[in-house]
Amino acid sequence: MDWIILFIAGLFETGFAFCLGKAKVTNGTEMYLWYFAFLVSLTISMLLLIKATKTLPIGSAYAVWTGIGAVGTALIGIFVFKEPTNFWRLFFIFTLIASIIGLKIASN
Repeated sequence: MDWIILFIAGLFETGFAFCLGKAKVTNGTEMYLWYFAFLVSLTISMLLLIKATKTLPIGSAYAVWTGIGAVGTALIGIFVFKEPTNFWRLFFIFTLIASIIGLKIASN
């Protein structure tokens, strides 16, 4: 169950990065709403990370949480914010995914 909580925490990390990206391209009230969503996502992500690390090894949990956020943010950058992509960028995203899976397996 704690790995699921950690995965959800990683998704919220991706969410707060997404909110920062949206706030950057908006202004006025909409910008402040995105910053508010950023704070909510950040808070939820941190609380779930804290809960997961009560039973999971901190080194593995933090690395997996960060990796999920990094992969999710990179994919949002490519698909939502139309950031450039090439072979090497995709290669390293897949390397991150493999590392996340490896850490989860090695932590059991």
